[in-house]
Parts: sequence; structure tokens; C-alpha cells
Amino acid sequence: MSPEFFEQPPTAAPLHWHADVLWQQLVPYLPGLSVEVLARVESTNSLLIERARGGGGRRDAPVTTPGEIEAARQHGSREPGAAAGSFGRRQDDAQPCLVVAEHQTLGHGRQGRAWHSAPAASLTFSIGLPPAPRDWCGLSLAVGVALEDALDTPEPGLNSPRLALKWPNDLWLAEGPGHGRKLGGVLIETVAVGARRMVVVGVGLNIEPLPSREASELASGYACLREFDHQANAPEVLHRVALPLVRAILQFEREGFSGFAAAYARRDLLRSQPVQVQTPRGEVLVQGTAEAIGANGVLRVRDDAGVVHEITSGEVSVRLTAVEAARTAGR
Repeated sequence: MSPEFFEQPPTAAPLHWHADVLWQQLVPYLPGLSVEVLARVESTNSLLIERARGGGGRRDAPVTTPGEIEAARQHGSREPGAAAGSFGRRQDDAQPCLVVAEHQTLGHGRQGRAWHSAPAASLTFSIGLPPAPRDWCGLSLAVGVALEDALDTPEPGLNSPRLALKWPNDLWLAEGPGHGRKLGGVLIETVAVGARRMVVVGVGLNIEPLPSREASELASGYACLREFDHQANAPEVLHRVALPLVRAILQFEREGFSGFAAAYARRDLLRSQPVQVQTPRGEVLVQGTAEAIGANGVLRVRDDAGVVHEITSGEVSVRLTAVEAARTAGR
């Protein structure tokens, strides 16, 4: 099989992505894969979702997240002309594809929240493929484990890893129990393509520092890889995380979240911390103490009456009450 990869020349100083090398590493796991590096696009997730819809013959197919498989959400289309000459025959194609954006102009996270990224200062990419796990719940947690293990290799006997995971889809630079700053995020969306369901896994990682004023305005704080890896750059980080990510998705297809539960527990930022579970409108549903993540990847919160509530991905926002109070007091 001949390789399929495309690199679109950026408008600024070029980054060397070595898409052909990346393709060679990944294609044994994902036959039919293409790797594309784009200078500028609105959203890598929206781009792959739109292609999957076209490939399945349903441009109105609902886009869902694990935990709300049948709920429909609307997303913006890709920027017209942003990838002219780059997609070629991949248009309306549901085959596995990895798309990297040097500059993502309208990235989004869960519940439509904006994901801000600056050219070369962050790594933003999405991978689309058609796995068929028995249960989709917990996939974002498994992805987070794979990313953080690739960026922060676990050391035997070390009880406090440098990177932590905030349920259900955030990567944090840890600064003590329940404290830290956001390093990156994961967005997982699915769409029906014929009899299959295509999953698109979007990843955003901060590589370089922001100006202090901009960083201070972010509610979850701002952390970047350069803080502990001074040589980090977007192409090198992509090569570091891509293969572990693909392997993790395929492992999740076979084993579900159970194959990642122990590794997640080691990096769980919320466990034993006071949390509030809120709706997207900010209404408090549950307040209590976070317990160990459930076997199927659900968040378990014990309220003051001792009742344990199970929260599924995609429903709510989770806030560390102690962290929020500290940030408010410091403003």
C-alpha cells in the first residue's frame, strides 16, 4: 500500500512535521490511514466530522459524545478554502485520518467552549477512526492516560506524578493535591457512518508560555510543556504521543475503561477533593467529595448525607471548590 500523507506549507516559519515518518509508525495499526498537516483550519474535529457525515451519506447525522450517544449537537463547518489542494480524495472519506493544524482558529471543547490556540505555541490535532467498543464511556479518560504517560513517563515508586487528569477530559500540571493548572484537553465526538460509528478524538496541548496577562485570565490557569521540557515543540510532541494514543484507543476497544483504571487512579486530580457538579448553566447539581472513578469511567461524588452520585461524561462541568475559592480570593 502506498503512503497517504499531505503537508500544506504554512504561511509563517515552517515547522518540520515529518508526516511520512508518522504515517509509517501508525499505518500498521490503522490500515488506510492518511496523515495531513494543515497551516490553518477552523477545527480539526469539525473537519473530520463533516467528512464522516459525507462518507456515510448523511450530512445531517447527529454528532454525539460518549455518554450521550443519541443526543444531537451542532458544530461549525470548516473554514472555506483553508485546506485547498490538501484534502484531495480524502474529501467525504471515513477512513482513518490524522489531521494536524498549525493554527486552529475556531477550536472547541466540551459543550461548545472555545479552545484558544496560537500558531506554533500549541499542538492541536484530531484523529478519526471507527472502533466498536462495547461501552464508549471512559474513552476520554483512557485517552488522557495515554497522553500523560507519553509526556510524563511513570516512575516506579513515585506517588506524585507531574501531570494529573481532571475528569472527564482535562490534562493538568499538578501542584499538590487538588491543585494545578490546565495543560491541555481532549474532545471526543462520534457520528454514524452507515452501520458503523466513527469516533473523532481531538487533542489540544499547550507547548509554549502565554503572556502573563493572558494566562491570568484563564479560569483553570495555564500550564505548558516548556515548563518542564525546555526542548518541546509541536511536531516533536505529536510524534511522542501519536502512537501511544492509537494503541490506547485500540486497547479501549478490546477492554473498555477497565484496562486504564489503575493508571487513571494514579493521576486522578479530583479524588478526595471537594467538588461541585454543575450544569452548563452553572446550576449546582451535586456538592461533595470526589471518590475513585467508577468501573465504567463515571465520576462518583459522595454528598454530605453520604449518598454517592454517579456522573456520566458529557452532562456537567466539575469544579474543584477549593481551587475555585483560592482563585477568587487571589483576584
